[in-house]
Amino acid sequence: MKTAIQPQPGILDIALYQGGTSKIIGRDDAVKLSSNENPFGAGDMARQAYLRAGHDLHRYPSTDHGPLRAAIAARYGLDAGRIICGAGSDEVISFLCQAYAGPGDEVLYSQHGFLMYRISALAAGATPVAAPERDRTTNVDALLAACTKRTKLVFIANPNNPTGTMIPISELERLAKKLPAQALLVLDGAYAEYAEGYDGGAALVDQRQNVVMTRTFSKLFGLGGLRVGWGYGPQHVIDVLGRVRGPFNLSTTQQDVAEAALADEAHISRSLAENARMRTWLADRLNAIGVATDPSYANFVLARFKDPAQANACNTALLAGGLIVRKVDSYGLPECLRITIGDESACRRVLHVITQFMEQQA
Repeated sequence: MKTAIQPQPGILDIALYQGGTSKIIGRDDAVKLSSNENPFGAGDMARQAYLRAGHDLHRYPSTDHGPLRAAIAARYGLDAGRIICGAGSDEVISFLCQAYAGPGDEVLYSQHGFLMYRISALAAGATPVAAPERDRTTNVDALLAACTKRTKLVFIANPNNPTGTMIPISELERLAKKLPAQALLVLDGAYAEYAEGYDGGAALVDQRQNVVMTRTFSKLFGLGGLRVGWGYGPQHVIDVLGRVRGPFNLSTTQQDVAEAALADEAHISRSLAENARMRTWLADRLNAIGVATDPSYANFVLARFKDPAQANACNTALLAGGLIVRKVDSYGLPECLRITIGDESACRRVLHVITQFMEQQA
């Protein structure tokens, strides 16, 4: 039955976001490697803070996230007054689209960029625009060529999801410098901690008035289930975003646990060291058996097969072996599988199954 009640333009063009599969029917030993989660979970300090938070469930949370913003600022050397917190960095991305893009505006992103850029643009009534990549890597020249007088936001994930590739800070600086005057560059740093020596673009934010950085607690800190993220930007942007943010968008539990996670140096160091070790190990061995991977600067590798059929067949073999990875057809990469770097046991299981599969393909 038709109705006169209709959503805003763009809403019905949004394909529902599909998260990584988490279960295999009939198996209780499945290993989930589809959502880029920390295989070691949250650290002990975060777990303890989670238990303590239960004593104050009847209290409203802080509205300004002051202690958490101060802890973030202290860890990364930032100005706490220019930090905004959200329910995952997804919410900060949504704030940006809500505040700066609407009907008649364009939101630009890289070809294989995070799906939420398109979704958030459409939700705001703006037009999403994808710029071509070069060898699955962000192409600054293509982004600049795609800019128009309607471009209001440019999203770049660096390192990128789902490719794992990244571009140097010099290229980000070039992009920021040459963008149209009305455009804001958003550097999505969900995986920034995994790229050694990279600040996620924080220094660039401090140098310019047209750059914002977003970050998350869902990956390295193992808090995906709590949904905590944050953004850092020029004061004029943070002031605007604060006007669209709900006053109680983060619970006391979210804030307290995230603050504790920032201080757990042992967990952070172990997680980074093991990810780097097993990422190199798995990528080298996949390449050796004929499954190509680009250098990854994140906590996953993108395995490339000869065609979509082979990728689908390998995914079936992995599922049969109790291993859940991510098909990335929706990112325009149907010949690829994204594989989260798990612990050593999980990585060895992945390699064993894919090696057997490739031998059968020969």
